[in-house]
Amino acid sequence: MKQSTYLIADSGSTKTDWLVAVPGKTPVRFHSSGLNPFYQTKDEVLEIIEKEVIPYLYNTIDQVFFYGAGCADKTTSRPIYDALAEIIPSAEIIEVASDMLAAARGLCQNEAGIACILGTGANNTFYDGKKMVHSIGSLGFWLGDEGSGSYLGKTLLVHFLQKELPEDLDKQFEESYPGTNRLTVLEKVYRQPFPNRYFATFSHFISKNIKHPFIHKMVSDAFILFTEKYILKHKDAEMYPIHFTGSIAFYYQDILKSVLEEKGLMPGKILKSPMEMLFDYHVKTEM
Repeated sequence: MKQSTYLIADSGSTKTDWLVAVPGKTPVRFHSSGLNPFYQTKDEVLEIIEKEVIPYLYNTIDQVFFYGAGCADKTTSRPIYDALAEIIPSAEIIEVASDMLAAARGLCQNEAGIACILGTGANNTFYDGKKMVHSIGSLGFWLGDEGSGSYLGKTLLVHFLQKELPEDLDKQFEESYPGTNRLTVLEKVYRQPFPNRYFATFSHFISKNIKHPFIHKMVSDAFILFTEKYILKHKDAEMYPIHFTGSIAFYYQDILKSVLEEKGLMPGKILKSPMEMLFDYHVKTEM
């Protein structure tokens, strides 16, 4: 029986992780710019795929599984689907689904659990081992995403602009981001694309100063807010492992685990990316 060749993608607003699985060969992993149909048209998606993805596709692709932010349903994900269908005509199967389903399938595999995303954005779902059953709907960057990289960056920037940072952090911030002021920030946020990415760029400063009491508390408070607004609203949340994927969850997992345990919850897997586990879910059993 012919073994399929797979192209799997896990895309956030900032970057996309790709994996090409060819029978009998080591999987090829690479990255491209983020693809989000909420912000990008089909033509813009096509341009990125042609420049940053096609050079890695040295075999005919049979099955494509694209998981991404902004791909909530067939209507919203149409620019991604149409671009993939046009540029990879050999694919017998093209599935475009939410990054939340990627997290759930990768983290939970075939077991029940609560899967969460804390990267540039934030999300959550209860997964019964086969499908997503219940989510506390994310309101996106402007109205939600508590605990995410964009939320933390926004919180830090507001503290800076409103003169609320401790003196040592304030001085360091000015040196790290010279010229940052109310006008430059408003220009970036309200007149330029991808404000969530802009705010997420301040994650480096947060990471560098994570041991500072002010920053540590800021991150902890954000995780508490995420836990209360989303995780604890799932019925019997304390009965299931709470899994996470995303750079924010991964790099600040000690703080995250502490918050979960204080709330009586069971920390589960915490991965930077669900890609390895998605490989297991889709491909490993066949190959």
